[in-house]
Amino acid sequence: MGVVLTQRAEMAIQILKGNIVHTPAAGKLNILENGHIVSDDGKIVGLFDVLPDAYKGAPVVDYGDALILPSFADMHMHAPQYPMLGMGMDLPLLDWLNTYTFNTEAAFKDKDFARETYRALAHEMIANGTTRVCAFSSLHREATLILMDEFEKAGLTGFVGKVNMDRNSGDVLTETTEESMRETLAWLDEAHFEHIKPVLTPRFTPTCTNELMAFLGKLAAERDLPVQSHLSENTSEIAWVRELHPDCAQYWESYAKYGLFNDKTVMAHCVHSDERERQAMKDNGVWVAHCPDSNVNLISGTAPVRKMMNEGVRVVLGSDIAGGAQLAMYQVVTAAIRASKVKRIETNWTDEFLTVAEAFYLGTTAAGKFFGATGGFAKGDKLHAIVVDDARFPTPVRKLTVKERFERALYMMTKADIAAVYSDGRLIK
Repeated sequence: MGVVLTQRAEMAIQILKGNIVHTPAAGKLNILENGHIVSDDGKIVGLFDVLPDAYKGAPVVDYGDALILPSFADMHMHAPQYPMLGMGMDLPLLDWLNTYTFNTEAAFKDKDFARETYRALAHEMIANGTTRVCAFSSLHREATLILMDEFEKAGLTGFVGKVNMDRNSGDVLTETTEESMRETLAWLDEAHFEHIKPVLTPRFTPTCTNELMAFLGKLAAERDLPVQSHLSENTSEIAWVRELHPDCAQYWESYAKYGLFNDKTVMAHCVHSDERERQAMKDNGVWVAHCPDSNVNLISGTAPVRKMMNEGVRVVLGSDIAGGAQLAMYQVVTAAIRASKVKRIETNWTDEFLTVAEAFYLGTTAAGKFFGATGGFAKGDKLHAIVVDDARFPTPVRKLTVKERFERALYMMTKADIAAVYSDGRLIK
């Protein structure tokens, strides 16, 4: 693919040319062949088949016949689990945590190890077309700040959270309640980054005492901070929460009673959320981070994503590394499609499966709304985009439509096919 720069002068106006594909709404696929995306100071001005006179003479980055798509958002990932990708995939959730996860995360007490690992993670995410993120760090304050710093330097945007856990975490990864509170406040005082913001992160109900949960709920309200955690991932986990919180009829109430269940909350998994729990998520505006790869790997089950969407629950996608073995979000998108087809079979063909356009929406536009974006390549939104060069794919028996090429790219692309990445209007790859 030949990239032609008509000008290289630094200007606020930025114009990309190519085959533009985006999903402004669930299931709605908009295509503009040989079109232009115009942005001004990183914000999208509009999409045009022919450039208006006002932009004549402005620099154009011509990507030829390549596809220009919204970049991906990973709405649930465990950054310190990056070194253990692909490990322990024969174990269910709780055994996997105790065998691999806690020991790996404990290593991030070493600041040099944290720096090296997180720098590699940031660049790998960008190489795979992810520009927005909602990530767990470990419980280590300094390592969390390093993660935020490396994400910031690499060009990512989003949220990172210092994990809170003061019980049921083994000897290597447990804070005292007082330590968790103190370190969280110190972290917030130091976490001043332009593009990476803090998110409060109680790991999940079993690892946080009532006192710590109450502290985090009060802190979230006082400072208007988002929250991320886990919900109804595994049947053993659900039973454990019931033992720890006999006053709560359902898992979600163990968060809600402390003010940690609202429209600034991202809850991962929700595999076993029944109708009542899903209604509570809808009523409170909670975001569900669907992690299809992880749910299968850790034998948790298949989340009722179609039901959630039909019922008005906000659904986004997450890699959930290292429960999920794939960092690339385009692979998570196709995993979500496959999981929804399995769910359709499980429900005797009563649940519909996700289409390509719907799953891509969940991995891009839907997540963008959590960050305040409107949808797709909407006017006024920050430019988050990837350029996919599909020239190496097998030669088809006929000329494919742009829609067909887009669908094929989601299933076949690798990071080698991503020619450029834009984050918040900045070219970062």
